[in-house]
Amino acid sequence: MPEALANPSNIFTFAFAAALMCSLSLKFWLDTRQVRHVAQHRGAVPAAFASRIPLAAHQKAADYTVAKTRFGMLELAWGVAVTLGWTLLGGLNALNEFVAQQWGPGLVSQAALMGLFIAINAVIDIPFSLYGTFVIEKAFGFNKTTPMLWLQDLAKSVVLGLLIGTPLLLLVLWLMGAAGPAWWLWTWGVWMGFNVLTMLVYPTWIAPWFNKFQPLEDAALAARVQALMQRCGFRAQGFYVMDGSKRSAHANAYFTGFGASKRVVFYDTLLARLNADEVDAVLAHELGHFAHRHILKRVLSLFALSLLGFALLGWLGTRVWFYTGLGVLPNLGDANDALALLLFMLALPPFTAFIGPVFSWISRRHEFEADAYAVQKSSGAHLSSALLKLYEDNATTLTPDPWYVRFYYSHPPAMQRLSRMATQGGAA
Repeated sequence: MPEALANPSNIFTFAFAAALMCSLSLKFWLDTRQVRHVAQHRGAVPAAFASRIPLAAHQKAADYTVAKTRFGMLELAWGVAVTLGWTLLGGLNALNEFVAQQWGPGLVSQAALMGLFIAINAVIDIPFSLYGTFVIEKAFGFNKTTPMLWLQDLAKSVVLGLLIGTPLLLLVLWLMGAAGPAWWLWTWGVWMGFNVLTMLVYPTWIAPWFNKFQPLEDAALAARVQALMQRCGFRAQGFYVMDGSKRSAHANAYFTGFGASKRVVFYDTLLARLNADEVDAVLAHELGHFAHRHILKRVLSLFALSLLGFALLGWLGTRVWFYTGLGVLPNLGDANDALALLLFMLALPPFTAFIGPVFSWISRRHEFEADAYAVQKSSGAHLSSALLKLYEDNATTLTPDPWYVRFYYSHPPAMQRLSRMATQGGAA
């Protein structure tokens, strides 16, 4: 083997570039299949839905899906270009040298490198956010966000990031330098504690920064929801309506919080569209996730995967080829903790892209289980009608490409969900 190819740095460079290009090719292939499949089935509503979904709504969903997928392909290509710019083309190395010249060695320099990297990436993403919100979403009648509201949301996100992210980042960087070889284990514990704390405080302290949450005023619906909760053996801190309509016409409902802070949140757009029976069925579906401990399983999976990730980072951070193979010269007179974190975040996605379908499959299985629970505790017929309304209102295509579904979909397509419910006593 030639000496250049035997060099660990060169081997890792090749592996990273190959993983990046392979993941890009695969995702482009899937996106192309999705666009072609949806466009080919645009002309007619599938027979199973012909009596309930107007052709105009079906065609709107097809056009919306094609537009979003094509825009996603542009974002994907740009994301790969940015990743290459930061790594093999020397962007992160140049930024690290600039920070070292400005701040010298130390924790402040490490934090400045992280902060500048995050800020630059955020600025790079702004045009895509603006186009997605004010062009695509607006073109299909979904966007309700004003430019002023968008700016307010951005400012609030920056403030929250500074207030919450800065202390966490400083603590992580300090642990990486001060906790010895097992720093990754201590850092993992801090990260998990932060995630649990976020679940506790998000409903009451963070979410109200962005939306108004009013107690559910419909007494009859509130009584019905409470009866369903009692029948299923669940308790919540309260039932709230969120003013989702000020940003989007999309509808949703969800549980948020953890333990005693758990609450049920309905989008005002959902309550405006569904009747009481359908709201009851949608809530029963969400309760099904708790009954089957899906949330707990996902949290535990997050804990386990993040532990493996931190352990891997702890090992890679001590390998010079990890830095040089990604186009960065490690610091000789200072710690490389921030560099290791940033390079790990940049390099990990291409190598893990191919395990995405596994998590998508698990998520779809959880959705089937939650549907079955809703059929038992509420009404399959009402859940079916609610889902069809939501598919129509959210312009969700009824004819996705099967391979695209396997790779990306966290929820089963409408045909599969309604067919499964029909066999369980619901209505398709």
